[in-house]
Amino acid sequence: MRALLMLGVATLPALAAAQVQSLERVVLTASGAEQRVFETPFAVGVVDAEALRAAGPLVNLSEALARVPGLVVNARSNYAQDLQISSRGFGARASFGVRGLRLYSDGIPASGPDGQGQVSHFDLAGAQRVEVLRGPFSALYGASSGGAILLYSAAPRERRLLLDGDLGSDGLRQWRLGLELPLEGGLSLRAQFSRFETDGLRAQSAARRELANLRLGWEGAQDRLLLILNALDQPAEDPLGLTRAQFQADPGQTASVALPQRAPGDPDRFNTRKTTRQQQAGASWRHRFEPGGALQESQLSSYAGHRAVTQWQAIPVATQLNARHSGGVIDFERDYAGLDGRLVWRWALGGERQASLVLGAALDSSREDRQGYENFSGTGAAQLLGVSGRLRRDERNRLDGRDLYAQLQWDLAAQWAASLGLRGGQLEIESADRYIVADRNPDDSGRRRFSYRNPVAALQWRATPALNLYLSAGRGFEAPTLGELAYRSDGLGGFNTDLQAQTSRQAELGAKWRLDSRLALDLALFEARSADEIAVASNSGGRSSYRNVGRTRRRGAELELHWQPAPAWRGQLAATWLDARYRDGFSVCAAAPCSTPNVPVAAGKRIAGTQGRSAYAEWAWLPQAGSELALEAHGQGRVPVNDANSDFAAGFGLLALRAGHRFALAGGELQLLARLENLADRQVAGSVIVNEANGRFFEPAQGRSWLLSARWSGRW
Repeated sequence: MRALLMLGVATLPALAAAQVQSLERVVLTASGAEQRVFETPFAVGVVDAEALRAAGPLVNLSEALARVPGLVVNARSNYAQDLQISSRGFGARASFGVRGLRLYSDGIPASGPDGQGQVSHFDLAGAQRVEVLRGPFSALYGASSGGAILLYSAAPRERRLLLDGDLGSDGLRQWRLGLELPLEGGLSLRAQFSRFETDGLRAQSAARRELANLRLGWEGAQDRLLLILNALDQPAEDPLGLTRAQFQADPGQTASVALPQRAPGDPDRFNTRKTTRQQQAGASWRHRFEPGGALQESQLSSYAGHRAVTQWQAIPVATQLNARHSGGVIDFERDYAGLDGRLVWRWALGGERQASLVLGAALDSSREDRQGYENFSGTGAAQLLGVSGRLRRDERNRLDGRDLYAQLQWDLAAQWAASLGLRGGQLEIESADRYIVADRNPDDSGRRRFSYRNPVAALQWRATPALNLYLSAGRGFEAPTLGELAYRSDGLGGFNTDLQAQTSRQAELGAKWRLDSRLALDLALFEARSADEIAVASNSGGRSSYRNVGRTRRRGAELELHWQPAPAWRGQLAATWLDARYRDGFSVCAAAPCSTPNVPVAAGKRIAGTQGRSAYAEWAWLPQAGSELALEAHGQGRVPVNDANSDFAAGFGLLALRAGHRFALAGGELQLLARLENLADRQVAGSVIVNEANGRFFEPAQGRSWLLSARWSGRW
């Protein structure tokens, strides 16, 4: 299911006399019918292009998605690791990368069949909107879906040339060149290239990102075709996290193990870094059938891509001397592809009642060639660290997912509507180990297969023209990732056959209230109970193994408010309360190396990485057409860094100020943006590396910083 959501609120109105905007948003449901967010029986959040541009340099989702309740997107100030993203506590345990949420860019999955994903290639500058679906109905996106984030690019409407430039603190510099070209016969072309560079917040945190995107579309009377091509090249240094003592002494420092050697033989300095390259293509075709029949339309989309990653880690040489260690360098190339097709039926039921049905199927596959190397060469005074040495891991991995899905929407009466959905499928993970040393490094080949069926249901009561109430429920399923299945906890060869999928049952009660198009209020109460929660079992010999630790509970409340009391004033508030805890006790390892968990975690402990409280608020003044001055506030409660809750990142509140202005220039329009972040220059941990085995949990956030942006677009 692809819920397509669209926000129709302009940040900077075109005419002073028309500055009061409708705060209601329009939704294009999976059945293809337009529907207001007010009428949907689930929690959704949408950030449009204007809000994205006002939030920062259009590099990271963390710039703008703090305004979506229930969602946590932490800026790590570290481009060697992807953003930390969680939804209602799902995905919070991921130390690196994104898991527990489904990610899509123009319908192309950015999550693998096993649920592991990344968003580094998302083209925010070309986005029309970013959509966030939370709660039970996110299960319709498949396995490993505690939520869904979808980016959609904008279609060109007129011939335009786009030139962007950004300058900011810590050596931030970026330029972007774009072209928008509507053509004859329904064709359109949008091309864009950007280069981003930063010296980084700390030593060993410099990064560069080059991103190219091409969007080619065609629209006829009954058909619409879309082709998307993009490429990413991103080398980035990795400053790693800090221990509690290091963070308190100087949050601006970098641990010495992350730094390069000053000379050969210099010990324990590994020049930690990562290079990422990705190219992918996606195509979609939508066909509308002739009117008169129940079958309304068909949609077919496909994608294929290639991703290559090399990462140099700070693993001590002595640790790698263990014959079973896979080395301190990760090196893999991955080819992935997929196909999704669906049919949509609609019926008139009498009066103004309607019904719609969507049936579809999806295939996703990934083929990976993965190696591991020692991160050193030579010995003694001539030893080089932070280089690719001897081969220590060699395997071929295969992941295949097959899904069927259905969704029925039915108006029961004038004031009542029901939604039913089901998505089921199979996930198969296979690894062929090609690095086997008799009696020292056993054969770790293996295969696991998981099956699931996720039903969802919702009932909606349209109490008044201004108030809608709904109740939704569903079942979730989260399979272990390839990395979590790779090793057994008993040290024997083969896949972790004891590790089971994590399942959940979720419920949501919501209310949506609208007042004369100037006030929009959404409130949601939710609870999710999970079984077989997945957690670390041991860290020994350079291998991390995982196990199921029992039941968990996530419950909370979300509030989203948009208010425009007068043409020149606009406010927004997003607030979340989350209580995410283990319901069963278990034991964990205190630190690596550890083959047997030895620290008890009592029932009732908080799930690591979850924020108990978070809020975003802004108040904007629009003194004239094209001008804006706004104050933003962002706060969060303290965050447990590990399952034992032995330490916490302190809560904080930060203020930011932004100013924007648009005016005509050189036959086009120039948009200027200035931002001041962290006005009080507070030293806080912006994110934590969950359950980090060496105790380097804390990743410092940026202090007081500035950004200047200029974006010009002109017709030609």
